[in-house]
Amino acid sequence: MQDEVYQAISAEMQAANRNAVSPKGFELSAQRIGILMRDKFNLGFVDVGGWDTHVNEGTADGYLANRIGELGRGLALLASTLGNDWDNTIVIVVSEFGRTFRENGDRGTDHGHGSVYWVLGGKIQGGRMAGRQVGVTEATLFQNRDWPVLNDYRGLIGGVLQKAYGLNATQLAQIFPSAQPDDLALI
Repeated sequence: MQDEVYQAISAEMQAANRNAVSPKGFELSAQRIGILMRDKFNLGFVDVGGWDTHVNEGTADGYLANRIGELGRGLALLASTLGNDWDNTIVIVVSEFGRTFRENGDRGTDHGHGSVYWVLGGKIQGGRMAGRQVGVTEATLFQNRDWPVLNDYRGLIGGVLQKAYGLNATQLAQIFPSAQPDDLALI
């Protein structure tokens, strides 16, 4: 029965990925992406799927942790491939959904609201948590199950675009009409 449930959810997960590259695929392609960015293109977008997990996520070496490891190794290879161009590169990792804090009955987690965004690059002032935060307590969980949305990805990206490229309020309003840029002192 558990194998049947896993197969059904795996098929649903593949459909949800919209033909996006898997984290392993990104890890394997990161060097080629870096070469293209370094030699040919100044801007790029990569859609990485495989995050719609609900069953048997595991622990520090389980399914979800392994996907995050693949993504991390791919990002490290991208930075390495870009070499000195990494100093002029900004990578923003955004998820369309967070995960619940509590495990479900299938040893996984379900879709949540709030998420974490990663901002990387040679000149990024990182190494810290930036943006609005609250302690993780029963009282701060959204719907008693997951992280609340505290930081709008549009504000984060708008703030980065404003600082990195000098975009003004009018220009940013054309990109994100209903969001104000957040200066999180990342640049």
